[in-house]
Parts: sequence; structure tokens; C-alpha cells
Amino acid sequence: MKIIVVGTGFVGLTHAAVCSEYGHQVYAYDIDETRIAAYQTAQRENIEKYVNEPGLAAIIAENLDRYIFFTTDITSEIHDADVIFMCLNTPPNLDGSTDLSYYLNAVHHLGSLLSKRDSSQRVLLVNKSTVPIGSVRMLQQVLEEIGVENFGVASNPEFLPQGNAVESSRKPDRVVVGADTEEDLEIMKRVYPQFVNHVRIRYIETTPESAEAIKYMANSLLLTYISFWNGVGGRLAETYTNILMEDLKLGVTSDARISTWGSYVSNGAGGSCFGKDIQSLIYQLNQSGRSTDLLQAVYNINEYQKTYLIDRAVHEAGFNFNNKSVALLGLAFKKHTNDMRDSSALKVVESLLARGVSSIRAYDPLAMDEAKHWFNPEHNHLFERITYYESPREAIEGTNALFISTDWEEFRGLSGTIERTAKPPYLIIDGRRMIPDFDALVSKGYEYLSVGGQLMQSVTEGEDSQNGQRLASADQEILRNTI
Repeated sequence: MKIIVVGTGFVGLTHAAVCSEYGHQVYAYDIDETRIAAYQTAQRENIEKYVNEPGLAAIIAENLDRYIFFTTDITSEIHDADVIFMCLNTPPNLDGSTDLSYYLNAVHHLGSLLSKRDSSQRVLLVNKSTVPIGSVRMLQQVLEEIGVENFGVASNPEFLPQGNAVESSRKPDRVVVGADTEEDLEIMKRVYPQFVNHVRIRYIETTPESAEAIKYMANSLLLTYISFWNGVGGRLAETYTNILMEDLKLGVTSDARISTWGSYVSNGAGGSCFGKDIQSLIYQLNQSGRSTDLLQAVYNINEYQKTYLIDRAVHEAGFNFNNKSVALLGLAFKKHTNDMRDSSALKVVESLLARGVSSIRAYDPLAMDEAKHWFNPEHNHLFERITYYESPREAIEGTNALFISTDWEEFRGLSGTIERTAKPPYLIIDGRRMIPDFDALVSKGYEYLSVGGQLMQSVTEGEDSQNGQRLASADQEILRNTI
């Protein structure tokens, strides 16, 4: 088939590349000339400046100018296109609603081009981006008003986890297609013939509105899992002595009815989807007068999680951040990506600067170039306090505290690095539970504060006894209040 993908960000570029693997003729279109020029080189380092996904650059290099073509002008290609996928940026507005400006600009441009084509061939426009429920109807209405003929509209939401997007596109859990007519459903089957009647992959045909809602429900439920473990499991282990987070996880998820996914604690979930989508769903339901208490609680827990460890450091460890130097390891919202959208590190930096740190020494394997755009001193002079280093050791050197914000594997072996480059008194704030042998550091005078755990610090035998008595008294008070 001849496919046009509008927008070449994370979703669009991945979708275009994988569709080209299956022999479709794919035109990846974007108005960003610099981005398109980078993709046309088929060079990994140029592609990964924009989208860093394992295996993606290799697909593009193999299929460039054979099955995948990059362009800033689709005037000559649109007249005989079979399917047009809309993969536009849909960021949140301040009130939680979805900013559809990029999307609508693209729709009006496409409509103008489509209205001038020979309408003997049907074209199907498909929303791949996450857009509010009812957007397919809006798309249909706009195109009809412009005068486009012989077209269909559909919803085909993406479910791509960053860092594993290529494999998830090749082997998805499910493909959801929402369309009104059998003709349009048949067109989508021609796009995805490898998934129709698959023994493992669920190919789901439904209404456009159901397809739109499935995406919002899925992301909101996933964030609910994460917020439950952070807001309940994590709080229990942080409050009560001898509750072990790993045992708590094992014991609870041994029930086959309970998902193991999301059963971890962290300093909050980020990325381009979870926070944006749950805010949008809250907004949409509020506009209809529906209760959103659960969704709002899930969102609030996740946002609080991003900076609460800094508050714990102040109140539990008595750490004063003013005029201190802090190492920040991890800037991307999760490992295996350079994406910083809604990253916890954004809130960490904001909180540290507000508390008066003298410097933030940052390191991330992939996201440092991206960070320099987010933390541009021209936008805020306080960002001048951030410097970037080529290794964890360089970032930690000369600091008073360490904050681990992203779960990169290389951070698991940090104990020796910390011991060689930072001497006690020194506070380690672990937002991802990346240092399993923290007890050895604590025994040497370091303080260790992790999500899902109590403050660990070396104490004398007398102090330990007093701490035990205070904990016992606190437990008795809680029991009295409960009774």
C-alpha cells in the first residue's frame, strides 16, 4: 500500500519504519526540514538526535529510498495515497486539555491537498496520536467542510513503550482499529495483514470512540498501578521497620489475579503519555460533569513522588541543600531513551534550585544534549548552576549529595565509585533503588535514603537502642489511634 505518515517524532518515525519493513511504500512527512534532512542521511547518530530507539536507525538504513522516503512536501504523493496516519504532537494545556494546534494545522493542510485530488480512489485518514474522544468525528467534519470526497476516518491508537518501540511494533500485544465501515476496516487489514488472525496478537475491530477510549483507559490504568505501589507499598516500607519492599512485591504479586507490571517503587513515572493522557481524561470527564476523584488521586500521587525524596532528605536526614553541590544521575524519564518529556529529573532540578543548591553536576548516558535544551540558561539564569559530565564518577566528585533519578543499569554498580570519590558525611538519595549493597556504604558513614525504604545511617549501639525505643513508642501510638 501507499502510506503517508504525518509527523516524524517518536510515534511517527517508528510506525513509518516498521510499516516499510512489511513492504509498504511509506512517505514520512514533516515540516521540520532539519529533522527530515537528518533522517535522509540514514546515519544512526543523526537519527538518534531526534528519536533514540534500539533498532530504529538500522531499519531506516536498510529501507531508505526503497520502501521508506522522507519528505517535507507531499503534494505529489497524496493524490494516490491509500492511508494517511496522523502522528502529531498533542501536548497538554495548563488546564489539562489537549493542545490540538499541531494536529489541526496538519488536518487543514491535508484537507486542502486532498480536495484537489482525483477522488476516484478512497483514502483513509487514521489518528495514530492520542487525541480526545470524538476527534475522529471532528476530523471527518473538518474534511467534509473543506470539500474532500471519498474518504474514511479511523482511530488506530499506538501502545509503544519507549526504549522498546520497534519490537513492540513488530510484536504488539494488540492492534486496535476503530472505523465505521467495512470498507475502511478492510483497508486497515491490508495495512496490518501480518496481525490479522494471529495466534497471539489480538486484532480488535471496534468503533472509533471505543478505540480512542481504550488508549486513555490503558494508560490511566498503568499509571494507577505505578501510583498504587508508590503511594501504598512504598509508604508502608518507608514507615514501618522490617517491611522489605522486595518481599512485599513478591508476596502480593504471587496472586495470579494481580499484575506484576508496575509493582515497583520509583521517584515517579514520566514520558510523553502517562501524565498527559490522564490529565486529558480528567478534563474530558469533568467537562461532562463526571467524577474524576480516582484519576486525580493517581495523578497527584505520581507528581508528588517526583520531589518527595528531597523533602524526606530535609525532614528525616536533616540535610540542608542551601549552598550544597548535588550530583544528579539520570535525566531521561527512563532508561534506553533520551526523552525528557515529563521526566522526574525536571522536577528534581526545579526543587534543588529552589532550595538554593550551589551546583548540580549531571550525567545521563543519552539525554545530556536534550537536557541542555530543557535547562537553557537563556530561559532561566539559575540553569547556569548545572554542569554536565561524561561519567558518574566525574559527576559525583566534589559533591555533598547524590540523587539517582533514572534506572540506567550502569548505576547499579555505583558503590565503589561513591566510596572512591565522595567521603562521609555524604547523603545518597536513591529514587530507583539502584544500590542493593547500600548497607556496606552505611557502615562506613554514608547516609542512604531510598524510595520504598527508611533512612539508613550508621549509629552507635546506644543510639540504635534509643531509635528502637522511639519506633516502638510511635508504633504504640499508631495502634492506640487505630483502636
